[in-house]
Amino acid sequence: MDEIDRAILRELQTDGRIAYADLGPRVGLSASAARQRLQRLLDSKTVQVVGVTDPMSMGGQAMALLGIRVDGDPRPVADELARRAEVVYSVLTSGGFDLFAEVVAPGPRELLDFVNDVVRPIEGVEQIQPFPYFGIHTHRFLWDLG
Repeated sequence: MDEIDRAILRELQTDGRIAYADLGPRVGLSASAARQRLQRLLDSKTVQVVGVTDPMSMGGQAMALLGIRVDGDPRPVADELARRAEVVYSVLTSGGFDLFAEVVAPGPRELLDFVNDVVRPIEGVEQIQPFPYFGIHTHRFLWDLG
C-alpha cells in the first residue's frame, strides 16, 4: 500500500460514497485511475466496504464499554454476550480485563438493568467495570493511515 492508496482510504473514511470524479482529483489521479486503484484494494481484500450503524441514531441513548474479568475461559462469556442485541461487539483481550463488550441501551436505567440482570449472572463473570459514554452523537471509526 503506497501513499496514494492511503489517500484514497482517508477520503473514503470521510465519505464512503464519494464519486470517482471527486475522489480522483483529491488524491492526484483521474477518476478512472482512482476507480482502478480502489478496485485493486478491494480485489486483494486489503479493503472491505461495509455499512456501520450508529447505535445512538437507532434509538439507543446510553452506551458503555464493559471491561469484564472472568474466572476461567472468557470465550464462552464473549460468545454469550455476542448473542445479545444490546451488544455492539465483544472482544477478547489481554491485560487487566479478559474481554470488552460495547453495549447500547434505550437509556441509563436499561443499561444498568442489562449489566445487573444479563451480564452479572453469566457463568464465569467475576467483575464488570462499565465505562459509560456521554454526549456521543456519532460513532466513527477512523484509522490513521499515515
